[in-house]
Amino acid sequence: MSPTSSSALPRQVADAYVDALVELDPIAGTYLGVKDGNGLLPDFSPAGQEEIADLARATLAELDAAEKLPGTDSDAERRCGRLLRERLTAELAVHEADEGLRTVSNLRSPAHAVREVFTVTPTETDEDWAAVAERLRAVPRALEGYRASLALGLDRKLFGGPRAAHTFIGQMTDWIGGGRGWFEDFVADGPASLRVELEVAARNATESLVALRDWVRDVYAPAVAEAPDTVGRERYARWSRYFNGTDLDLDEAYAYGWSEYHRLLGEMKTEADKILPGAGPWEALAHLDVHGEHIEGVEEVRVWLQKLMDEAIEALDGTHFELAERVRKVESRIAPPGGAAAPYYTVPSEDFSRPGRTWLPTMGETRFAVYDLVSTWYHEGVPGHHLQLAQWVNVADRLSRYQATIGMVSANAEGWALYAERLMDELGFLTDPERRLGYLDAQMMRACRVVVDIGMHLELRIPADSPFHPGERWTPDLAQEFFGAHSGRPAEFVASELVRYLSMPGQAIGYKLGERAWLVGRENARRAHGEAFDAKAWHMAALSQGPLGLDDLVEELSKL
Repeated sequence: MSPTSSSALPRQVADAYVDALVELDPIAGTYLGVKDGNGLLPDFSPAGQEEIADLARATLAELDAAEKLPGTDSDAERRCGRLLRERLTAELAVHEADEGLRTVSNLRSPAHAVREVFTVTPTETDEDWAAVAERLRAVPRALEGYRASLALGLDRKLFGGPRAAHTFIGQMTDWIGGGRGWFEDFVADGPASLRVELEVAARNATESLVALRDWVRDVYAPAVAEAPDTVGRERYARWSRYFNGTDLDLDEAYAYGWSEYHRLLGEMKTEADKILPGAGPWEALAHLDVHGEHIEGVEEVRVWLQKLMDEAIEALDGTHFELAERVRKVESRIAPPGGAAAPYYTVPSEDFSRPGRTWLPTMGETRFAVYDLVSTWYHEGVPGHHLQLAQWVNVADRLSRYQATIGMVSANAEGWALYAERLMDELGFLTDPERRLGYLDAQMMRACRVVVDIGMHLELRIPADSPFHPGERWTPDLAQEFFGAHSGRPAEFVASELVRYLSMPGQAIGYKLGERAWLVGRENARRAHGEAFDAKAWHMAALSQGPLGLDDLVEELSKL
């Protein structure tokens, strides 16, 4: 890390950290729109992981010095310093427990990061494509570094979960393809002048993926076959801090998940009766899968989702939000095949030359139920992830670069997005029974996540008043059965979600717990202001304060 001035304030320390980090992690740089690293990939080996940890340690030492200087008591400096300290401390706790030596997942691993960065790497000019070719040539070394980390994990008996390993093997097989792999397909639109260079680099990238897949299949998976899929209370608490920015009372959070389950179940029964009198919620959802409103065609659903977001912006801007012109643009995209089943969002580049984008994995389907899309796109797009994360970039001059970009806390962002779904219900956008039942089904999914994620990793007992296996201790098999019985989504989605929870412990609970923090903060502010409370002003102030862990979020929201 380049030393900062001895008179640097916390925001300057945070921004120096970003500058140093993108040199070590060019993938982060690409997401920020830093072109210099578009031909590079990170070092995922144990040595590369330690370099990033050393940067975090050096930054914390600089922050210690910065916080002793005059001028650090302003709200802007205080918020940034608290966030930077909390994030780096949580990241170091994960690193120092060697979690990076057993990162196997269906959603979050170095291999996923390598593939997905190409979807946001610029491809508009020959110069861009030359950088793509250079980055493709870097794939073999990056994947070899990842394999070295997993191999060291095996040596130290630090095992990833067998279910995640099995799923990961299947995903890599999809990426490799039968004749042409994902990388070869990606470069098919490259310029003729670079065609041979791109194809050779893409083929070598695929060959390195084959080598990783074969090693995971033949060496790693057999070695971890008898390892537990769950992580236990100590590891779970560490990951929960990382994803949520707080040390949660996990037993209280588990109880809250159950209370939300019972509340939502009652609402779902009422809404289901409007659709199919006498039917239960999931019977009504099954009816909608056949007889409800649908979009036919992959391109058609992309266009429909774009229209949904555009309409939401028109309806909300000026009434419930005040949006900058560049925040008003968000693109609907179809996700590349071979990933997890869940939709996702990617942030705009720092200069907005690449807009925010929502991504729909089709999972091979061509017919899409509207009830399953509307609330989800309020979550991923508008007023959910896009309005929050793009607004951070929009007000980067008032924050620090760190706050506006890589300082995100998962539970803050996912909590806002779930709050956004609820807000659209409160504002009357979900009066249609189909769409409202879909919204409640999405809310139920997040409540079930709290229950099963904490329950199975901590092997807690199912409450005596549960309609599902009362008194038994959670296992992954019971979690999958419970989740499937309380979801309108296909079995493939349910299975994918379970592997996600097993391989990213503590992340899935942040949606509901984050939403609770946003609701408590809003209610506190409403009580403080009384009749003078201005929801639009509160929303914009809340969206413009940058990321915070749940430790700090309620406190800061309550002051607005």
